[in-house]
Amino acid sequence: MPKDININTYLRQFGHLPLIDVRSPGEFEKGHIPNAFNIPLFSNDERAHVGTVYKQESQQAAIDLGYQYVTPKLQWFIDQSLEAAPQKKIVIHCWRGGMRSHSFAQHLKDSGFEEVYVIDKGYKAYRYEALNNFDKGTLHLLGGYTGSGKTHILHRMEESGQQVLDLEGLASHKGSAFGNIGMSKQPTTEQFENNLFWQWRQFNFDLPIWVEDESPNIGDVNIPMHLFQKMRQSQVFFIEISKEERAKLLVEEYALGDKGKLANAITRISKRLGNDITKKALQLLEDNNYYEVALLTLAYYDKYYKRGIDKRNGTIRFIPMESTDANKNAEMLLEALNEQYV
Repeated sequence: MPKDININTYLRQFGHLPLIDVRSPGEFEKGHIPNAFNIPLFSNDERAHVGTVYKQESQQAAIDLGYQYVTPKLQWFIDQSLEAAPQKKIVIHCWRGGMRSHSFAQHLKDSGFEEVYVIDKGYKAYRYEALNNFDKGTLHLLGGYTGSGKTHILHRMEESGQQVLDLEGLASHKGSAFGNIGMSKQPTTEQFENNLFWQWRQFNFDLPIWVEDESPNIGDVNIPMHLFQKMRQSQVFFIEISKEERAKLLVEEYALGDKGKLANAITRISKRLGNDITKKALQLLEDNNYYEVALLTLAYYDKYYKRGIDKRNGTIRFIPMESTDANKNAEMLLEALNEQYV
């Protein structure tokens, strides 16, 4: 018989085994446990049909219809599962550990799989952990005005052995109107939350975790409420770099990008910039004067960020820096941290 395990047992002891998500492709695309394989019991249309029959007729009628859809796929389920788990040791889940996952697991067991586990309460159990499990650990927030190169600094700190949670990397967005330029498609908020928790759970909570100061949303995805509240109560290490130096970095990052996307981003913040500044910025962009465009937009972003800083609950430590040299600034940041605990 397949063995039921809870989500924490899976994460602690069985995360090395192949994980099969038997929900429909639509459910999987919206959000799934990282590294899971999708071997759907039903297609999107089949799942909808079974659900309709369940509501309009009866549970038994829905079960009978489900068997009609599943029976022709039985060998395909085995073939796909063997491809994912050639060692015949596997973990299965559906939405809440119900009939879909247990039926699939029993089919694998009957077909010669040696170890088959089912996650009790299924994907729903992982979602609960992903949204609520941020009480442990101490956060150090890296703050600074737009163009300070905060993400580059965090990457250097991670290379030096610090624990870093790269929210913008997980969100595939740099957190401004220009943030999607040069980035891949954003995940759904649900998948962002799933990926975030997958990394979070692997941290050593006896050591601090560095994370960039962010607003509640990064592009189209939202930071889990419990984590965002923890961020708002954490100390901010705010790096202060001149607008001119930051503008140079923005030119390096965006000047080779799609000029049309840059123009669209400027237009999106036109109400904040004002008509005159917007027109001037667009004309400067057309003239390839990226540096002046950066200076104009930074005037807006600096005011926006300062308002957020003024509302902080946690303590803020301001650290002046001469340039956007990520290696040097990462060293200065760690020196400031060490001095704080001397």
